[in-house]
Amino acid sequence: MGDLSSVLPAGLVDVLSALIPPVVVATVFCAFVIKLLRREMAPRRMDGSLVSGDAAGAAGADATATAVTGAVDDASITRGGERAESDGR
Repeated sequence: MGDLSSVLPAGLVDVLSALIPPVVVATVFCAFVIKLLRREMAPRRMDGSLVSGDAAGAAGADATATAVTGAVDDASITRGGERAESDGR
């Protein structure tokens, strides 16, 4: 009763035994790709460092204040009196 070939047709056992290795390889590959995509799509700061959940919660107010201050201090990205591309359009 422990023999699977007595329950399934002979051809189906051959097909299943041939499909198991590619399915295992495909599963490992998909898991790796998903893990890689999740890491690459993780939120990052402007300097490229990862934003972690605990650091974002602790420094949330500081990060917001810094972002606003940075925008106020450096409102224009032009240098030396140059006009921005959108000026005069």
